[in-house]
Amino acid sequence: MGRERVVTSLFEVAALLLEPNEREVVLGDLAEAGESAWRSSLGILGLVMRRQLIPWKSWRPWLAVFALALPFSFLLMGFSLSVSSAYRHFIDSRTGFWPLISHAFLLIAWSATGGFVVGSLSRRTLWVSIAASCLPCLFCLARFRESSLPSVCLLLYLAPAIGGVFWSMRTNRIKFRWAIILAVATTMAMIPTWAFNWVLVWPAWYIVATARKTERETA
Repeated sequence: MGRERVVTSLFEVAALLLEPNEREVVLGDLAEAGESAWRSSLGILGLVMRRQLIPWKSWRPWLAVFALALPFSFLLMGFSLSVSSAYRHFIDSRTGFWPLISHAFLLIAWSATGGFVVGSLSRRTLWVSIAASCLPCLFCLARFRESSLPSVCLLLYLAPAIGGVFWSMRTNRIKFRWAIILAVATTMAMIPTWAFNWVLVWPAWYIVATARKTERETA
């Protein structure tokens, strides 16, 4: 009885992994076939796994994970720390206001545009991109040794990045003129910054390219 209960519970959990609109259809087909709860659970899990693998045939999820979520998390954590240091310097000496504003704008722009592109490229595989972003956070938090700043300073980029993801979920297009304004403003603000951070601007220009392409297709 205990084994049957476990198998039944596994079947119920597996059924929850299906989309609501196809759950009844799949369960109905399995009931008509007279499959056991164990074989039905394996069948459902196999179907879910195949569905999860389909998006990975495209280049988009790979780009979102390995060219955005993973490397950008490391770079944005470093820049979050830089913004925190600039803020502390401003509070202590009341100087450096404009560098602080410039750094804060860049952090928000990089994070939001990166999050937007991640959400646009990997809607069906977003959980993998989220996991790829969490790994660097856990790694750096475990090794954070800056005594003058709290470890939470590493995570300043998360709020605008999450906002960018939700932004992409609400709309799949941005007007070209707004995209170009954002990209140009971000690029101009980057001129005084370190060279290695230039890699962080490509999502803004990717948004420009996609906005331009959408505008031409709808013209």
